[in-house]
Amino acid sequence: MSASVTAADAAACSSRSFEVHLLAGRVEACAARLGEVLFRLSRLQLSDWQSPAGRAYRESAGRQAAALRRAGEQMDSAAVSVRRHANNVSLSSPWTAVGGF
Repeated sequence: MSASVTAADAAACSSRSFEVHLLAGRVEACAARLGEVLFRLSRLQLSDWQSPAGRAYRESAGRQAAALRRAGEQMDSAAVSVRRHANNVSLSSPWTAVGGF
């Protein structure tokens, strides 16, 4: 087996990089969607309901908002990691020095 990287090998690596970039875009879109949901939830929290049920709802919505913020931060971090990996995939080769995978 030859140690050289063929055009087909380069194309396969490029394809993998493209697919990982697409995945990063999907993760970023999920993070953006989480931000939209969080914004709408925060608008609900601002409702001026004075009843005990209204206060309980706001407290519950506040806990959910905090969880969504944490999830959004994790999604943002995941998107950065996937994007970095996509860039690394395009730099790496599936071949080792002895010519195999």
